Amino acid sequence: MGRASIRAWFLVHKWTSLACTLFLLMLCVTGLPLIFHDEIDRLTEATPEYGMPGVGSSSDAPGLLPLDAMLARALAARPGEVPVYMAFDNDQPAITVTTAPRPDSPAHDMTLLFFDRSTGARTGQADESGVMHFLLQLHTDMFLGLPGMLFLGAMGLLFVIAIVSGVVLYAPFMRKLDFGTLRVSRSRRLKWLDYHNLLGIVGVAWMAAVGVTGIINALATPINQAWQANELAAMTREYAGQDPLPPSRYGSLDAAMAQARKALPGNNPQFIAFPGGSFSSKHHYAVFFQGDTPLTQQLLTPALIDAETGVFTDARPMPWYYQALSLSRPLHFGDYGGLPLKLLWAALDLFTIVVLASGVYLWLGKRRASPDAHVREVASGGEAIAAA
Repeated sequence: MGRASIRAWFLVHKWTSLACTLFLLMLCVTGLPLIFHDEIDRLTEATPEYGMPGVGSSSDAPGLLPLDAMLARALAARPGEVPVYMAFDNDQPAITVTTAPRPDSPAHDMTLLFFDRSTGARTGQADESGVMHFLLQLHTDMFLGLPGMLFLGAMGLLFVIAIVSGVVLYAPFMRKLDFGTLRVSRSRRLKWLDYHNLLGIVGVAWMAAVGVTGIINALATPINQAWQANELAAMTREYAGQDPLPPSRYGSLDAAMAQARKALPGNNPQFIAFPGGSFSSKHHYAVFFQGDTPLTQQLLTPALIDAETGVFTDARPMPWYYQALSLSRPLHFGDYGGLPLKLLWAALDLFTIVVLASGVYLWLGKRRASPDAHVREVASGGEAIAAA
């Protein structure tokens, strides 16, 4: 590259990095324990004993209580509220019922109740006052809702640009140096510059993947709204203009599930969205089915059942942009490959913290050097060292 190109890429890398570094450090620090959220939950929460261990609540195994009975128990525990979601577990008879004052209530007004579908016993209620919930909210939206999510998505975009510009600068800078060179006998700045470059290039694929999936996750609300306005509206066009179905007229949940299973045989239900919520129309039970492999478990297909009559309406796979969101969520936290992949994710997260912190140190330590000095440093292959 010519000096003009190097200068342009250097300025892009410098200012995109500086703009997002503090927020990226926050995301890396909060993301580290969130990688192990399942393991931490098992250590810190009491594990309920189920009446039929090893039987998933999503199955039709004999002995599991009807869904209507489970829903009645949840509503009895929260009088005056309406059902919003019912979620299933493929490995144990655990079932989660979400209730709220209204079908369209915000998330902070919802209550999650846990039951054993084999016995009907209540096994707990979600505790949103713990440290893990605090870290998740800080990591997701900084307690600012949609504006916070979109802001962090913008920081993720700057991070991806910083990664690309860093890779572009890495090639000419390392032209006369062996890969992995650490000039530890030289100045402190050179040593940290080499650490910054080495860890950055080793973890570049992971950083790019986590950055891109973070951007997609930040767009979850607009993506869901696009699905509602397009695919869901097309699936329920014949119901357009009708008044919302009141909860008093909801029909049998078990009958609706039977119709949904008939429409999508061979799949496991992951959750049911009740009428009026974000994942259904104002007249349907939306039964979301998943596949049976680590990949297809993330790809959902909803079956819409008229909540009053129990008649099947439609079933369509989620559109490509929603599938991208579904695949991004577990990839962002390393949830695809069990504990070994999570340990790798944690190591690369620590690499990223070092890269970000060393970038701040290098910026603070080399402010006396002009941009032209840094351009010469890159163009010379690391031989013309910028002033510290």
